[in-house]
Amino acid sequence: MFKQGIVSIAMILLVLISCDSKKKDILKESNKAETATAPKKEVVYQVFTRLFGNTNETNKPWGTIEENGVGKFNDFTDKALSKIKDLGVTHIWYTGVPHHDVITDYTAYGISNDDPDVVKGRAGSPYAVKDYYNVNPDLAENPAERLQEFEALIARSHKAGLKVIIDIVPNHVARNYKSITKPEGVTDFGETDDKTVVYNVNNNFYYNPGEPFVVPERRNGYVPLGGSGHELLDGKFDENPSKWTGNGSRLPQPDPNDWYETVKINYGVTPDGHHDFDSLPDGFDTKDYKAHFEFWQDKAVPDSWVKFKEIALYWTAKGVDGFRYDMAEMVPVEFWSYMNSAIKMKNPEAFLLAEVYNPSLYRDYIRKGKMDYLYDKVQLYDTLKHVMQGWGKTDDIVPIQRDLSDIEHHMLHFLENHDEQRIASPEFAGNAFKAKPAMVVSATISTSPTLIYFGQEFGEPGAEDLGFGDPSRTSIFDYGSVPTLRRWVNNKQFDGGQSTTEELELYDFYKRLLNFTISSEALMGNYQDLHDYNTHNTGDYGLKQFSYARWSDNEKLIIVNNFDADYGTEFYLKLPKDLVDAWHLKPGEYLLEDQLFKSYQTVLQVSENGAEAKIAVKPLQSFIFKLQ
Repeated sequence: MFKQGIVSIAMILLVLISCDSKKKDILKESNKAETATAPKKEVVYQVFTRLFGNTNETNKPWGTIEENGVGKFNDFTDKALSKIKDLGVTHIWYTGVPHHDVITDYTAYGISNDDPDVVKGRAGSPYAVKDYYNVNPDLAENPAERLQEFEALIARSHKAGLKVIIDIVPNHVARNYKSITKPEGVTDFGETDDKTVVYNVNNNFYYNPGEPFVVPERRNGYVPLGGSGHELLDGKFDENPSKWTGNGSRLPQPDPNDWYETVKINYGVTPDGHHDFDSLPDGFDTKDYKAHFEFWQDKAVPDSWVKFKEIALYWTAKGVDGFRYDMAEMVPVEFWSYMNSAIKMKNPEAFLLAEVYNPSLYRDYIRKGKMDYLYDKVQLYDTLKHVMQGWGKTDDIVPIQRDLSDIEHHMLHFLENHDEQRIASPEFAGNAFKAKPAMVVSATISTSPTLIYFGQEFGEPGAEDLGFGDPSRTSIFDYGSVPTLRRWVNNKQFDGGQSTTEELELYDFYKRLLNFTISSEALMGNYQDLHDYNTHNTGDYGLKQFSYARWSDNEKLIIVNNFDADYGTEFYLKLPKDLVDAWHLKPGEYLLEDQLFKSYQTVLQVSENGAEAKIAVKPLQSFIFKLQ
């Protein structure tokens, strides 16, 4: 009996151990699942679609498509997309996709020619959209099947693990807007307008009755197409009555600096600023997109609202994962509530990014307009630019994070995009490597997404004069190619086979940084500034250094940046006691290891009153230290 008792007890213990082991396995799997689904940083790769795959080196000012060449949808091969994904990218923004005005003749495909008197450049502005229900014929191998070719690109992008973003430009359209491929039942912008009045709530445009449009005066030697002949180039454009111009000019003859190639959309805002639509009730800034969607269901809205909602849902149905909205602050926030809530009802994960430059409007466009993200341009970008140029102070970064703390996740960070100067251009920093510490700050200081502009990762200087516009910005108006990118594309091998040593070195930096950001848990967690504390308490730490801490339960980071392009420095970086307490660090030594290059370690000495670590930084060097 004694033996039987021992056996019974042993069996019970085995069962308990087995159950405990299974419990631990279940918990491990649960923790794995939680880690897998935990939010991570997002990285948007903006690519100017017609320039990406073009390997033609001619780059003649005002060159034709035959002379300078053009990139195609099909240049984004599986290999090209895989390489973009490997850079540390989660979303790809294909800029210039909707069918906009171009000078190339596509009449053989039923597309009317566009008048160079009201087109900027030979390839045209991507923000003068002519047909929202189709895509730029320049980008297709077969223009007759251009929409199908783009749909195939969406599928390839998804296969590569990339989400797709395209532009929608609600504030204005091309002067000659006419969709030849719109779905049945859809009317064009302006098709049913009453042109005898300046304004009607359901007119799509504003008019100047009795006053025909006059082409802007040519100044400073400007001649469309650089003076080359064209049958429509006669200094005239038939528009009677004239429409208000995209930037709001009411003149029948806009100024040459106006957005004269576009016309402004009417959203139910009268010429004196009155709103002919319902306002959102008090408290709606705290409600979700479902409540916003329901609010508009029984409301009469201006015709332009419906047209743009239909456009957004058309592309959503084709698999587009999100939109970048041009000049969103020129359109009433109520419209964004109406449209964005409709998009979210179809795709709750849609990525909605808006160009808004007025900080006093940020919170309304996020909370009432249901935007996911806005450009952090006039605060972080402008400040970092000044620091990179050598005259700005890192002290100025600190109050930005404080001011935006309640909306920091919604403020997308960038150092380049199609509107801004290239970092390597003489007009900006003159040296692409000056972006390194700024890029680390931009990508790691908050939980917001990061955007990089194609060619930025190779130090593209944007030096070409391709026609309309000036060097320092890669032209968005003309045909051409991008030299640093062309070398990486390497005759469609997408392997950097022709890239210089410096270009590959910079590419390696971006790849390391971006891949770290999209995998780090701490970068979606807490933030604490260390700059002020070290400015006042640390010798040899000054106006060209910048540091902060980021952490989660499982990952603790100390990020140190040296913006000085000429001098390195050595100092004892100090952590205040409240951070040491928040991290639950006991007195002793802790190893800090850099996560960018894994080649630098130092020791954090923790005492009862705080902590410090000896750090030596070279010019333009950054460290992302992880507490081991």
